[in-house]
Amino acid sequence: MNEDFELNQGELVDAWQSALPVILNTTDHAKVVADEGDSKSVRIQIDTAGRQAYSFDFQCTYKDTREVDVALVDVELDGRSVDEHSNVIQELAGDYIRHIHECAQSLHDVTDPS
Repeated sequence: MNEDFELNQGELVDAWQSALPVILNTTDHAKVVADEGDSKSVRIQIDTAGRQAYSFDFQCTYKDTREVDVALVDVELDGRSVDEHSNVIQELAGDYIRHIHECAQSLHDVTDPS
């Protein structure tokens, strides 16, 4: 793992905001913002469509130019925090984490332009 790498967080957020909606289900909505506490991280909010109005918050941290660590930060249903350990939540979160990893791979030219 390469600790000595630089990321342009603004460019990274723009790239994520463009790429992630293409990877997610068309009915889901994603918002990507800079993590103000960590220049190598972005915050991702994914809102599910349909009757289940879940909102998932993830932190995606670059360990190096190729590898990310994705953490589920919070899940809300209709604006209220819910138990993140239910089977439904775990299944949805697992799917979103896979999508986030897929998006990170697709952005390799942004994180490692050499």
